[in-house]
Amino acid sequence: MVRPFAVKGHKRKKNKTERYDKEEDEDEQENAGFVEQESEEEGVQKKFKSGVTDEEEAAQELVGIPVSLNEKQGNDKNTPSVVFVLEKASLEVAKFERSYQLLNSEDHANFLKKNNRNPAEYRPDISHQAILNILDSPLNKAGKLKALYVRTEKGVLIEIKPHVRIPRTFKRFAGIMLQLLQKLSISAVGKREKLLRVIKNPVTQYLPVNSRKIGFSHSSEKLVDMHDYVATVDKDATLVFVVGAMAHGKIECDYIEDFISISGYPLSAAYCITRITNALERKHGIV
Repeated sequence: MVRPFAVKGHKRKKNKTERYDKEEDEDEQENAGFVEQESEEEGVQKKFKSGVTDEEEAAQELVGIPVSLNEKQGNDKNTPSVVFVLEKASLEVAKFERSYQLLNSEDHANFLKKNNRNPAEYRPDISHQAILNILDSPLNKAGKLKALYVRTEKGVLIEIKPHVRIPRTFKRFAGIMLQLLQKLSISAVGKREKLLRVIKNPVTQYLPVNSRKIGFSHSSEKLVDMHDYVATVDKDATLVFVVGAMAHGKIECDYIEDFISISGYPLSAAYCITRITNALERKHGIV
């Protein structure tokens, strides 16, 4: 006798909570009985192996990324430190046929227009340039950079270790970001140390206690000379610089204590960071 219909159970709704690298919360998870579920995006990836894009190929070539030994050895926890936060970074992944790609205005303009999105807002190259300027600065090489955080337009929070060596070309950078947003962490070559991680919001829980949080905007009425501004700050104080990594607009963060403008002209994120690092290098005598 044939069953007239199949008995179906209730489908379990997928957990839509924030995705981040859960390693830091292992103890909390054991106490709360939390079980990490496979995301829809990761599940789809396992269903196909063809159609690899240039970005995915670049990510596969960089299973781990190298460490710059000079920066790591020069990092002294007892010295005054600096923290950078890049806000509203355009780092978003989308699926194209059988592959995933990091959206950018140059390669995906037609796709973005069809989906009623403004291509001008998808500029991951801004984040790439800003990150390189921070990590390449003598300030970082002297061990003054304590941490670097990047928060995307979608609210994903990324931690980048000061001694990581980010790829110089945008194609390879896009591959690394694609891998990071899918796997939630990237380790050093031949090591278990995680150099890039997606971490839990908000960013304020990682900022040093009693640190001075400074935001930058051309629209701010407080126009200052960056060299004079940092000269008035206590040498032992920890400074947190919040810079927008988007093409247009203004960052709006409730944790910022002081909004300043450092030029009478609009500056790119990369050049704004250059002015900040140069002023701090002069203050600390870093040549």
